[in-house]
Amino acid sequence: MPRFISPPLNQFDKLRQPLTDGERIVFELFNAHLPIEWEIYIQPHLNGLRPDFVLLHPKVGVAVFEVKDWDLRAMKYEVKERTGKSPVLIAEKDGKHFSLQNENPIEKVYRYKQEIHELYCPRIDGKAGFAAITAGVIFPFAADGSIKNLFSNSLRYRGMDQWPQYNPVTGADSVQSRNILAVFPECVRKHSKFMSNDLAKDLRNWLVEPDFAATQRQPLELDRIQLSFVKTRTKSGYRRIKGPAGSGKSLILAARAAELLGEGKNVLVVTFNITLLHYLMDIAVRWPQSRGKTRKDITWLNFHFWCKRVCQENDCEEEYKNLWSEDKNKHKVLSVDLPDLVASILDDPHCTANSYDAVLVDEGQDFMPPWWNVLRKVCKKDGEMLLVADATQDIYGTANSWTDEAMIGAGFPGGRWAELKISYRLPTLALEYCRKFAEQFLPKETVDLPVSEQSELNLYPCTLKWVHTKMELVAQVCREELFALAVDAEPDLVSIPDITFLSDTHKRGIGVICELGAKGVKSCHTFSEDTRESRRKKMGFYMGDARIKATTLHSFKGWESRAIVIFIGRSIEKKSLALIYTGLTRLKRHTEGSYLTIISCAEDLIPYGKAWPKYVEKMA
Repeated sequence: MPRFISPPLNQFDKLRQPLTDGERIVFELFNAHLPIEWEIYIQPHLNGLRPDFVLLHPKVGVAVFEVKDWDLRAMKYEVKERTGKSPVLIAEKDGKHFSLQNENPIEKVYRYKQEIHELYCPRIDGKAGFAAITAGVIFPFAADGSIKNLFSNSLRYRGMDQWPQYNPVTGADSVQSRNILAVFPECVRKHSKFMSNDLAKDLRNWLVEPDFAATQRQPLELDRIQLSFVKTRTKSGYRRIKGPAGSGKSLILAARAAELLGEGKNVLVVTFNITLLHYLMDIAVRWPQSRGKTRKDITWLNFHFWCKRVCQENDCEEEYKNLWSEDKNKHKVLSVDLPDLVASILDDPHCTANSYDAVLVDEGQDFMPPWWNVLRKVCKKDGEMLLVADATQDIYGTANSWTDEAMIGAGFPGGRWAELKISYRLPTLALEYCRKFAEQFLPKETVDLPVSEQSELNLYPCTLKWVHTKMELVAQVCREELFALAVDAEPDLVSIPDITFLSDTHKRGIGVICELGAKGVKSCHTFSEDTRESRRKKMGFYMGDARIKATTLHSFKGWESRAIVIFIGRSIEKKSLALIYTGLTRLKRHTEGSYLTIISCAEDLIPYGKAWPKYVEKMA
């Protein structure tokens, strides 16, 4: 039986955060000398923490290791005791002293050990269970004695010096002599009364590499039609593409942006949704021609921020601010006043705004024709404009503004949209229920139903669950279902950081985040009653974060995940129905299973929910 290693050994050279020289040496030591039953996890996502190594044996225990490549001769290091606080790590170089306490490896592994005991192994046996957890520090390029002397105060303060077999601190002497017993004394133990298969299951969901991390190493795969859109342009330079959820619209747009960048073109990518930008950036870097430059060399902005930048850079900041006075109609400001102001600035011969060889707009159904037309002003002569859209996901009621007349006025010649039909994102079972929802609840004139890939067969298993509850229980039920999702996936593994919670409102989302926080589970979320704070959080929302993800249905538009829990309130008017459909279509297929749980308080949706493979009512 081969050793379980996550990420797999053949992927090491493709890691976004490559192993350091010291980490490679330590991995080779572990892999060569540990009993085969020890699983090795490299840089796992642990609730916002990223230790270098975690080792797991279902009969023995778990070990977490921090590796430091430091050369202690490069600077003078000292650990000073403090009254009432942990000793502080100080470095001195060129006569200057500075704190390295944030990098103190003893404090890091102590925190890892505490969290593993309290959060990741809730079934472990009280304080005695600490004996099943090793927390070690390894310095591959510094002498053992120097390391132990340097950190003696830190070890003593945390009581770790009393149990050296569970808190090993080693250096180059032990590593170079391949002394695995010094580096990890507990590795030879055959069993522990504090460890079990159930505890190992608790941990694996936290330790296994998330799907989003593995996906980032895979080059984009496009079908013949998608590839033709990436590799070509129309004679006029204007192209519009429509297609259902999961048909590859965003893939085409991001790949086209990277392709144009590779040709030396200056590219602007614009969305309405702030959070969607991170998703598009993550796609673009996977295009082979991107050469890793897409994040910094392509301009990625949401439309509102682009408008604000144009105003600020052209000394019209006051005019911009005046648009948002309290007595103004916000819809009119967005649809008329803001684009008019920006258009007037761009038409001024003294305007200093950047122009681009290509302007690409994603989720075009969220845009209004005046927004598109003002963007055309920064596209160079003979440049390229791309609009991709799905009217079925019309959550803002703007799709109907794109009439045939408006299209011609927006620079598009007569004729049909370029169309995509096949959904490559959704597993077949989920696609079936998305189609049923659209057919039952959405306006027929805007519905563009996804079609499954004929060759897919049943390669992508899918678990669908509908939970009906009442408002008073929402936060509790959402928390329960988020925790249950990983358990329900057994024997398959769902990485905790892959789990995504989507709410229809900020208020309900905050309640669920508080419920998770009370259990020690951290989250990367965008919820806030304050608009500015929410916007700031959206700018920092990305799937690569090491925590559970949580945001609104609006903000997750365009994204995808293999494990989703969605909350739906009582309201199911026209826009909210389109929003629910959008949420349903965020599920990503996966060979090891996809999981979608809906938690609903909407009485009108009960008949639809009861048709799901699993329907549950939680009313008490």
